[in-house]
Amino acid sequence: MVEPRIPPGTRRDLRRIDWWIVRMLGRATGGGPPNVFTTLARHRRLFRPWLWFAGRLMPGGLLPRAETELLILRVAHLCGSGYEWTQHERIALSAGLTEADVRRVREGPEAPGWSERQELLLRAADELHATRTLSDELWERLRPQMSDAELIELCMLVGHYEMLAMTLNALAVQPDRLPPGPPPRAVRLGQRLLGPRRRR
Repeated sequence: MVEPRIPPGTRRDLRRIDWWIVRMLGRATGGGPPNVFTTLARHRRLFRPWLWFAGRLMPGGLLPRAETELLILRVAHLCGSGYEWTQHERIALSAGLTEADVRRVREGPEAPGWSERQELLLRAADELHATRTLSDELWERLRPQMSDAELIELCMLVGHYEMLAMTLNALAVQPDRLPPGPPPRAVRLGQRLLGPRRRR
């Protein structure tokens, strides 16, 4: 087993409120405090502002939850982030993607079975990953289907999970021990309550 370059913080290492937050997040997912949070919480000034921002993208973003998870899984695959993939594979199934959808994410937008919008989202993730921008051709296809706010969120969501995957890979954050099956019912309820919020 690979050793993490920065070990997850313990109760003694983290501020009391941050330890309480990571414990609650662990209970929500059905496991212990997730290593991503206990590691990043070592940066005391950054942790809670980042957590708030991340929560506005997922699960509190504007894009439908299944689309958000589709994008996150594609980013996890492209960046080789096993941690990100393992976490969001479970969440994706509770957000509306099927097991076949999750497997097919690795094949990308060319795989048969995607809706037109799903294909476009996957293409967007691939282009943003490869070129750090969107081609005029893809933009013209996305524009009629998405609001200004959704297009902004699409770019920021992909960029955020690329950043997170890079950090997880660089710090060698190790996988969590997760129970089999989908996240607990409380997580699924929270996802429905927090997002998405429809607007134009």
